[in-house]
Amino acid sequence: MTDLASKKCVPCEGNIPPFNVEEIHKYLKKVDGWEVIEDKIDGFHLIKNFKFENFLQSQEFINKVGKIAEQESHHPDLWFGWGYARIKIFTHAIKGLAESDFILAAKIDQISNV
Repeated sequence: MTDLASKKCVPCEGNIPPFNVEEIHKYLKKVDGWEVIEDKIDGFHLIKNFKFENFLQSQEFINKVGKIAEQESHHPDLWFGWGYARIKIFTHAIKGLAESDFILAAKIDQISNV
């Protein structure tokens, strides 16, 4: 996990293939508690739910995620409300997962464990 979190996301313009199932499972072992979901529109993506004690904690967490997303130029889909946050990560340009998705997940894991 630490290894991925120390890397930088690389912008993708669609010039690489998405990870296959074998690559996804290899990288999934390097992040904490993320699920892989597949749908017909976006392909494979990472999803994780986070629990908090109140709305303010959820909002503060989402603001930290937003700051990381801007620094990495990699923007997840975010949902949050009273006591929860949900994050979906994938690379839109390839309709699937690449290393940068797992890098972002590892960076988010670091702030969720603080």
